[in-house]
Amino acid sequence: MILSRARLAGGAARAVLVNSGQANAATGPRGAADAESIANSAATAAGIGQNELLACSTGVIGEPLHFDAMLDALPTLVADLSSDGGDAFAQAIMTTDTVEKQATADAGGFRVGGCAKGVGMISPNLATMLAFVTTDAHVSTADLDLLTREQLGPRFEAITVDGCPSTNDTVLLFASGADQSDSVRPGTPAWEQLSSAIGEVGSSLAEQLIQDGEGATHVLVIDVVGATWEQDARAVANAVANSPLVKTAAFGEDPNPGRIVQAVGSADVTMDPSVLDVWIGDVQVVLAGTIPPEYFEGELRSQAQLAMKESEVLMTISLGSGPGSSRVLGCDLSYDYIRINGEYTT
Repeated sequence: MILSRARLAGGAARAVLVNSGQANAATGPRGAADAESIANSAATAAGIGQNELLACSTGVIGEPLHFDAMLDALPTLVADLSSDGGDAFAQAIMTTDTVEKQATADAGGFRVGGCAKGVGMISPNLATMLAFVTTDAHVSTADLDLLTREQLGPRFEAITVDGCPSTNDTVLLFASGADQSDSVRPGTPAWEQLSSAIGEVGSSLAEQLIQDGEGATHVLVIDVVGATWEQDARAVANAVANSPLVKTAAFGEDPNPGRIVQAVGSADVTMDPSVLDVWIGDVQVVLAGTIPPEYFEGELRSQAQLAMKESEVLMTISLGSGPGSSRVLGCDLSYDYIRINGEYTT
């Protein structure tokens, strides 16, 4: 990531080399030297400038790159480059992912496609994953940066599996210009189409990441409305999505509103508890800061429990009448998450 940041600061990039298995983080000077050397060798093999090739790594933190094996593979990688290699690439970058993650969208006369990997150690800022989005539109470097920040950043910043940021978060947006049309610029209909398509691909990839969260059996959709500020809504949504109590309740399909209230209160946000409302699905389980007595009498709880059985569990939290709102996607915490991460390096 450090190498890629430095090269992007100097201009545009034409290619990216991705390895899976070793994160090449916490590897010291050797890791930096290995990344630069293998990236330079890959650029030479591909016939492009060294600063035009970026490098991304994913896998075990602290383990050095398998340098010789990567170097030996470069001629084959370059020889096998093709316009229909998306499936192979998406599969090759998987670590504990169980399925590949790809998405496409039309942007009028342009096309947008992307793939991503990541199922654990995912939490903003960004979510912990690698994501690559491409388009055949002709877009300037500055405008690509704008599209990335406006359309991809907010989507990947709104997902969490376990509340644990990692070391190698990367989102890259490439525009080949292969369409050979005029450059797409802000304020034009073409820009709006392209922007929408990039957002669509980003949303799909983000949701796929959460659906494949390590050991996940339920996706949590946390909608927070009525906050004073958007950042307050985002803080509450993240607190609920990352709460081990909420996540384990979701796994057990237990509609325990007390756990949601606890998570809301744990966020560093000023609010009036007497106006707090919470719904699970379309069942209101907190009204004006109070869990209704009828919840404990059976029927209301049964209705909420049915909502908890859905593969996608919606929790809506109203903090008042302010304009701030936010949505965060999370997942439950299962036995398999413990097993996967307990055995990660063994």
